[in-house]
Amino acid sequence: MKQTKFFAVDLGATSGRTIIGTLNDGKITLEELTRFDNNLIATCHHVYWDIYFLYNEIINGLRLVHERGITIASIGIDTWGCDFVFIGKDGAPLRTAQAYRDPFTAGVMDRYFRQELSKEKVYALTGIQFMDFNSLFQLYAMREEGNSALAAADKILFVPDALSYMLTGNAVCEYTVCSTSQLLNPQTKDLDPQLLRSLGIDRRQFGPMTNPATVIGTLTEDVQKATGLGAVPVVAVAGHDTASAVAAVPARNAGFAYLSSGTWSLMGIESPKPIISPRSLSLNFTNEGGIEGTTRFLKNICGMWIYECCRREWKAGWTPDMGDKDRDLSHSVLQSSAKALQHSQSIINPDDPMFANPPSMLKAINEYCVSHGEPVPETRAEYCRCIFDSLAARYKQVFTWLREFASFDIDTLHIIGGGSKNDFLNQLTADACGVRVLAGPQEATALGNIMLQAKAAGAVSDIWEMRKIIAASTMPVEYRPRQ
Repeated sequence: MKQTKFFAVDLGATSGRTIIGTLNDGKITLEELTRFDNNLIATCHHVYWDIYFLYNEIINGLRLVHERGITIASIGIDTWGCDFVFIGKDGAPLRTAQAYRDPFTAGVMDRYFRQELSKEKVYALTGIQFMDFNSLFQLYAMREEGNSALAAADKILFVPDALSYMLTGNAVCEYTVCSTSQLLNPQTKDLDPQLLRSLGIDRRQFGPMTNPATVIGTLTEDVQKATGLGAVPVVAVAGHDTASAVAAVPARNAGFAYLSSGTWSLMGIESPKPIISPRSLSLNFTNEGGIEGTTRFLKNICGMWIYECCRREWKAGWTPDMGDKDRDLSHSVLQSSAKALQHSQSIINPDDPMFANPPSMLKAINEYCVSHGEPVPETRAEYCRCIFDSLAARYKQVFTWLREFASFDIDTLHIIGGGSKNDFLNQLTADACGVRVLAGPQEATALGNIMLQAKAAGAVSDIWEMRKIIAASTMPVEYRPRQ
């Protein structure tokens, strides 16, 4: 296999990166080119993403490619889900993307269910968990408030599709990011007519449904002039970052579950078809678009959010008189201190709403423990042990449900993303779930993005060849349940 380089744009809710992925002799390596903040803009009673800033950072990354004389085969973009950009009849963006963190959708779900379609009907059509920032409810709220950009929109493009449009001039609706919207019917694999009618939106306003690993077009002449590059192809990868990450799970066969571990933990399986039932509704599982016709059947879990909030509070509360020992809040020190305790005296439910965004996470843990008859942690080690044991317990619960839903035996849990580096939690998870755990790669999203570009280029044939290359390149760490 000859050496081939690909350009990945990986945009998260707080930061973004441009990355070069090199595929050579059956292995893949990554090099980060640029990194930048992704800041929210609060103005005119709403909260927005700066789509023009993100576009310009992509251009900056591509200029650097040209300056360094790197030849790239293609470009791929992944981002968070749900949010979108309106495009006018003249082809220009009408307004930058409104952010899912904007509280303007508060209370909209209940009004939608009363006035349009019931909760049960919406879930039956989409199989998507209910969150008030889903695109369905954002668009409904915009219609209620008379949003002028919506009224004038010729096209509605999800964020990765909007950025690809700005690079190529071609509008598509990439399947995996569309599936986060609660507008897509996973049975028909297209936007649902009933849901669109409830919003007063026409199907033609979205681009053609496009599967991952499809070439959208090439850089426009304007972009070529701005970057110094030629007509480089832009590929629709798995536009939703979690879908790209799951594509990079280094599994050997279909009998696995995955845990994408970060601020949020997303635990699920790849299912050959959607799983939509009263049981999946009651447990709030979601069915999102996967690779090669699969469905990502998963559940959101609070993840490392609680731990990171505690670290920030400890950092903010440190004073010079406390000494350097108390100043060390590295992951290794905190995890070692938690591991030194035999077990946690306290267990919390990390998905309790009180942990969503409290003024003080330490106080929220204390209040939860008091109200549930649990001992209140006193030391940093006790707080960390409480958090890690509680996450492992929650993972066990969700993993048990996944085994109930899966049409196959699950013999391995793959942990990917930044949380895969937490050695102590990985072992606790293996112990709790009673299954072999393989941890890594940490850079799953970028790897999935790049490997889907490689598939579009014909450098790999299918998902299993992709995963074989990733497994050989990253060497996941194995954890066995301790008896």
